[in-house]
This record gives sequence, structure tokens and C-alpha cells, in this order.
Amino acid sequence: MISTFVNEASVNGIPSNALTIPRVSAVIPTLNEAENLRVLLPLLPNWIDELIIVDGYSTDDTVQIARKLCAHAVIVMATQRGKGAALRSGFAAATGDIIVALDADCSMHPREIVLLVSALLSGADFVKGSRFIQGGGTADMSLVRMVGNWGLTKAVRALFGGSFSDLCYGYLAFWAKHGALLEPSCDGFEVETFINVQALKAGLRIFEVPSFEARRMYGDSNLRAFPDGWRVLKTIIYERFAAPLPRRRGAAIAGER
Repeated sequence: MISTFVNEASVNGIPSNALTIPRVSAVIPTLNEAENLRVLLPLLPNWIDELIIVDGYSTDDTVQIARKLCAHAVIVMATQRGKGAALRSGFAAATGDIIVALDADCSMHPREIVLLVSALLSGADFVKGSRFIQGGGTADMSLVRMVGNWGLTKAVRALFGGSFSDLCYGYLAFWAKHGALLEPSCDGFEVETFINVQALKAGLRIFEVPSFEARRMYGDSNLRAFPDGWRVLKTIIYERFAAPLPRRRGAAIAGER
């Protein structure tokens, strides 16, 4: 990561502080999301330096639409199925100082990216959106999913500490220098939980920011509440007994908001 501030001499030879702006990479996994990308990509902030589309071999024109709307987009073809595998490939391809991950289905509005990046610039190592803090919300969560997310969030807080209010939500950002600690080793929708738990285990300074989850605009979700919930639970149990990660020196209390 580049320094937030660097010292430079002014024209008159008087030292001054000049802000150095970090480069931001946005990573978006896709699978048959052509219609959604038509809506989503024009809404991305123009200060995003790098757009990485990780495609799971879509059978529609997802890749063509991405290239048409963002000629500079980096297209990465996933080598394995699943959201976790896609994010792993996307994170590896990113070259920015900050990496932001969001879904392609228009459920996460790009205007919230500034909240994630601002929290990182304010001192966080890892930032995630939450639908369950003031200012957040959801229009696309069944009662079953809501209860499941609540229970799994409570389990993580009991087993790992921290103060997460929302576990199974994939709107997140982190400094690229922490990428090795957060690299997904799972392939499916349990990836959000895995990354959150890794951030806790590594002692990263974690912030949550409010996020509103809209309904998927086009197409059907690949998420399956009970099978994927079971995968999340197994991930939590496995990580509880896995070897601890090296902790970041001088880290604040994990999970602090």
C-alpha cells in the first residue's frame, strides 16, 4: 500500500503534506449477468481505477457487455465453479492498493463503495457492509435466511469474538497488503463468512458500514438457503479449530466498529 501522506516541497521550498490517493480495484464475479451489468457498470464511480470481471463461463453475452461498457475492464475466466473461487481469482488479479468486492446482480449499489473506501482511509484494515446497523436494510431476504444469518452471526461472535452484525453479505473492501490473510480457500457462498472469520483471526481492524440490499434485478439467484447455510456452519466450525493466523502487530480489538 502506498503511504496516505507523503512530504513534498512546495514551489517556495517550504515543506508541505500532499495527499497520495490509493488505487482502487473493484472485483465483480459474474455468471450469466449480462442484463444486470447493463445497469450496474454505468453506476460505478469514475474514480475506480481497475475493474475486474471474473466470469464463470457465462452462456449469455456477459463478457461482451462488460467489454462494451468498460473497455478497460480486466476479464478473468474462473478456473473453478463457485463464488469463492471467483473471488480468489479476482483478488489475485487485482493491482490496486484497495480491493472492493461486490455482486453483479444490482443488489449492492455502487454509490456505497465510497463508504467502504472512506472507512479504510480512516484507519480500518477490512470493511464490510451490514444490512443490520442503522442506515442499512434489505429488500431481498426471506425470514428463513434472516434467522439463519442471525444465528450464524451469533455463533461467530461467540467462537471468535468481534462484534459483527451481519455475516453472510459480500459487500466488502480491504487493503491489498492484507490479501494473503484473506485469500479464500473455499469455493462457494460460504466465502463471505470465511473472509470475515479470517479478518477476526488475523486481528485486523474491522469496520462495518451501513448497506442496503436491493432485490436482484434480473435472473435467478444461485444461492440455496439450506445447503449453503450448512456450508457456512461447517466453515465456522472448521476455522474454529484450524491453526491460528499470524496477528497484525498493534491491531485494534478485532471486530471494532
